[in-house]
Amino acid sequence: MKKNMGTTDRIVRTIIALVAVYLYYTGAVSASLGIVLIAVAAIFLLTSLVSFCPLYTIFGLKTCSTVKKNNPGL
Repeated sequence: MKKNMGTTDRIVRTIIALVAVYLYYTGAVSASLGIVLIAVAAIFLLTSLVSFCPLYTIFGLKTCSTVKKNNPGL
């Protein structure tokens, strides 16, 4: 698994996940929607921690910057 998520993407996903958890635990969202929201929040947090999103790979997206290494010709 190569990293395909940038720092901004990871921060946004973490904030969305925290807001979703907050909404669930304050009772603003309940029942089936609440469970789905918690599941999405868990996925967002997991992908943020590992900096890898499987859907990005499927669609060919990459939000992280690539650093070109200068290879002097080993």
